[in-house]
Amino acid sequence: MRDTDIALPEGMYRAGPQQARKLGAITADAFRHDPFNLWLFGNFAGIENLFRLQAKRIYAPRGFCYTAGNEGACMWMLPGGDNSFGLADYAAFLAPTLLRCGPRAVRRGIRTGELMERRHPRFQHAYLFSIGVGATSRGTGLGRRLIRPVLDACDRHGVPAYLENSNPANTGFYATCGFEPHGEPIYPEAGSPPLVPMVRRPRGK
Repeated sequence: MRDTDIALPEGMYRAGPQQARKLGAITADAFRHDPFNLWLFGNFAGIENLFRLQAKRIYAPRGFCYTAGNEGACMWMLPGGDNSFGLADYAAFLAPTLLRCGPRAVRRGIRTGELMERRHPRFQHAYLFSIGVGATSRGTGLGRRLIRPVLDACDRHGVPAYLENSNPANTGFYATCGFEPHGEPIYPEAGSPPLVPMVRRPRGK
């Protein structure tokens, strides 16, 4: 499955490196009150840095990203894509996180990344790193419209989709889209909120 296999509907537009700042801003704001990310960083500054970094260095240049105006955004990595962090990426993460959130957040971030990588499926799949909807558009169905283009392509090409759910409040939404828990939740530390791996198997025509 390639990016040319995905048809974006009217009002949604592919976002490349020039839109990385917008991607990071929309998705970071959507995760402002996310329980796992607040535990991880302790404040919004750390969350914002992570999503801006991922948009700029990983998903906008290497993945499949798109926006719906200023109200919604998705960042995907399609099958065969590379979402790994290099040394320069780690440096860009470590310095601001240490400054804004402290050494404990750095340790938690590295540990979480290691566990996510360890649990990442080895079969080919489309990986949803983030989906974000602005506060004024929540409850309007925009989230479902945002996620559908890639899931439809997955169905046409027989490709699973994968994500890590960091907010129990979103479990019902992902379930109605066909995602199911995939193994045990990830707990980077004792007492941390869960990060729940979920897989969606492609649906037949």
